[in-house]
Amino acid sequence: MAHQTLKSAYERLSDRLNRFPQGAPPTDLLFAILKMLFSEREASLVSQLPIKPFTAVKAARIWKMDEAEAERVLDELASRAALLDMEDDCSGRTYVLPPPMAGFFEFSLMRVRDDIDQKALSELFYQYLNVEEEFIRQLFTDGETQLGRVFVNETALPKDNALHVLDYERASRVIQSATHIGIGMCYCRHKMQHMDRACDAPMDICMTFNTVAASLTRHGAARAVSATECMGLLDQAYDHNLVQFGENVREGVSFICNCCKCCCEAMIAAQRFGTLNPVHTTNYLPAVNAETCTGCGRCTVVCPVDAVKLRAETAGNDAPVRKAVIDEASCLGCGVCARACGQNALRMQARPDRVITPVDGVHRAVVMAIERGKLQNLIFDNQALASHRAMAAILGAILRLPLVKRAMASKQMKSRYLEALFARVKA
Repeated sequence: MAHQTLKSAYERLSDRLNRFPQGAPPTDLLFAILKMLFSEREASLVSQLPIKPFTAVKAARIWKMDEAEAERVLDELASRAALLDMEDDCSGRTYVLPPPMAGFFEFSLMRVRDDIDQKALSELFYQYLNVEEEFIRQLFTDGETQLGRVFVNETALPKDNALHVLDYERASRVIQSATHIGIGMCYCRHKMQHMDRACDAPMDICMTFNTVAASLTRHGAARAVSATECMGLLDQAYDHNLVQFGENVREGVSFICNCCKCCCEAMIAAQRFGTLNPVHTTNYLPAVNAETCTGCGRCTVVCPVDAVKLRAETAGNDAPVRKAVIDEASCLGCGVCARACGQNALRMQARPDRVITPVDGVHRAVVMAIERGKLQNLIFDNQALASHRAMAAILGAILRLPLVKRAMASKQMKSRYLEALFARVKA
């Protein structure tokens, strides 16, 4: 009976996680991970929480407990970065359950801890993410709008200002405009370190910003740094040919990872599922100058997704010579190859069509939810209420209709009602 009760709590928590646009496939490995990160009681309580930020008063009402006790539970979870807490001038202190990724999976390994067995947790993560693969496939390939995007390596941009690069495309601008900055261990390399597979890229270089950084630094999950120190870490990442992979929004970016090709989930996903566009590219591509390319191969070594190849070319009766060739379909446009080229034979240029980046987190979440058939979970958020569960089921059924019938249903619901629903998501 105890086993059934335990499993039931973690199954309910799994169901709650899968209300996010990016969910987590329920497997025995996921339940084992959740069991390491949440007690049975915590799993049962967290499974009832809404998606949008909430107060201790709301949690107490949902949990049917005293407000002080609810706040103690929430603060304990926030101290372990299982929840994020935020200070707001209007609504006071609020809490939110982050998604598994980018969220509490990473936060669990962004520092050295002795309250959990991080080696055992790393082994579970590795099996769940890198062996079972369904989680990573869903996270990076479901829908057209993805969790993250690549930032262009600013040192690789043409010195003559031939490219117009917008502020939100620059990691440096994210750093310089952030209200809070936190630095933690690279979750990916920390995980691989416990698997004896880590590379020698810098470890303490995972960047978080704004409200997420404020929560993580408040509880010691990351250390607070100045913009100047963070810019120094960005230069260090450039020097190690790491790729800047961050939140796919224009405003309020909450994280930028500095990724290697061997350990980091985003780059591994880009290598495995490149044709499915798992990562949003930059708006730029490297162009090869065949006259100056010597075929040294340095660009092929540093490319994080193997999008640069050397191909033998023949001119007249001359012997074949090797030249770099870019696979534009799989290229991230990060610019690492252009920066590494010692002959200046690679030059960044604009893509023919600009990549669309959501305005903010709410915009991205709504678009991702629509694409993944989960809009009802955002609109009817507090599914601890029977009315919300019923309305979510109705809207979910509509969203699962064939395209023609869905179009008819949307016409019947039409603009004012839908606008009201979207307003509820943003409220």
